[in-house]
Amino acid sequence: MTASSPAHGPYRLTEEQQLLRDAVRVLADERVAPRAAEIDRTGEFPQDLRALLAAQDILALPFPVEHGGLGGELLSVCLAVEQLSRACATTGLILAAHELGSLPLLLAGTPEQQGRWFPKLTSGESLIAFALTEAEAGSDVAAARTRAVRDGDEYVISGSKRFITHGSVADLITVFAVTDPDAPRHRRLSCFIVEVPTAGFSVPRLEHKMGIRGSPTAELAFDGVRVPAANLVGEEGDGFGIAMRTFDRSRPGIAAQAVGIAQGALEVATQYAAQRRQFGQRVGDFQMVGAMLADMDATTEAARQLLYKACVEIERGAADASRWSAMCKLVAGDAAMRVTTDAVQVLGGYGYIDEFPVERMMRDAKITQIYEGTQQIQRLVIARALLGKDG
Repeated sequence: MTASSPAHGPYRLTEEQQLLRDAVRVLADERVAPRAAEIDRTGEFPQDLRALLAAQDILALPFPVEHGGLGGELLSVCLAVEQLSRACATTGLILAAHELGSLPLLLAGTPEQQGRWFPKLTSGESLIAFALTEAEAGSDVAAARTRAVRDGDEYVISGSKRFITHGSVADLITVFAVTDPDAPRHRRLSCFIVEVPTAGFSVPRLEHKMGIRGSPTAELAFDGVRVPAANLVGEEGDGFGIAMRTFDRSRPGIAAQAVGIAQGALEVATQYAAQRRQFGQRVGDFQMVGAMLADMDATTEAARQLLYKACVEIERGAADASRWSAMCKLVAGDAAMRVTTDAVQVLGGYGYIDEFPVERMMRDAKITQIYEGTQQIQRLVIARALLGKDG
C-alpha cells in the first residue's frame, strides 16, 4: 500500500528546544506569574516584562544570527510563547506580536532593510507592530482603504488602522496601504515600515478589552505621513501576498498562546480539585469532575501536538503550509476556550472571582478564536486546501 501524501516522519524536541522550554517555564513561574493579576487589573503594558524578555534574549528568538538574533525556528518561538502564556497571556503576546510585525521583513525585506532594523528589534530596544486591519477591512484584507501615494523619493500615507496590537508602544509599524486602487484586489496593497513618532501619525484611541488587558490594542491614524521609498518592503502590489505568507508563520504563535493558556488553566483546576474537599472527599475524586479534568488534559495535549507538528511542516516549506497554520490555530483556539471554561466550572464560585486566575484565563482565551483570522476564516482556509480551486 502506498500513500499519495507520504508522512514526513515523527518530530521530537531537540535537547536545545527542551532546555529553552524549561528555562522559559521557570522564568514565567518566578517572574511573570506574580505580575499577571496586576497587569490584568491595571491594563498597563508591562514594560518591566518587556525588558525582562529582552534581557533574557527571548525577543531575539525569531531573528537571524547575523543580526544578533538566536536564529530560532518556528517551533522554538512557539515553545517560548506557550510557556509565557501559561502564566500571562499578555506577556506571551509581547513575543508573538514582535514576531508578527517582523515577519514581513524576514520574508521580503532586503539585506539593507534587515541590517537597518533587525539589530534594535533583536535586542528589544525597539518593538514592532503589524498594522493591516481597518474598521471596514477585517477578515476581508483586500478591502483596505489606507492609501500610499508616491511623491518623489517618498510615499505619503493617509488613512487609519484598527485593532492594532502594541500600536501605541511600538517604535516601528508594518503598515499595509493601497498603492494602486485600480489593480486587481490582490495586487492593490503594498507593505511599508513606518518609524514612529513621526509627523502626521497619532493614536486616537485604545480599546477597552475583555482580555489580554495589558496588551494595548490601538486605533492608528495616518494624516499625510511621509515614508522614504526605501521603507517599501518588497515591490508595489506585493502587500497582500506578504500578509498571507506572514499569517502562515504567525498563526502558530497564536496557537501557542492558546495552548499555554489552556495548560495554565488545567494546572490551576487540577491543583484545586486535589486540595478542595466536599462530602468528605477530594473534589477531583467525584467522577464527573475527574472526567472534566481528563478531557481538559486530552484536549490541551492534542492541540499542543498539532501545533508542534504544524511548526515542523511550515518550517520545512510544506506546500500546504497555510492548511497546517490554520488547523493548529483552529484547534488550539477552540481548546483554550473549552478548557478555560471547564476550569471555571471545576472551581465553581471561586472560578468566577479573581481570587483564582482561571476567570482571567477564560477571558484571555477568547481572543485566540478571533485575531489573526477568526475560526471561521481558518475553516475556509482548510476547506479550500482540501477542495482545491473550482474548475
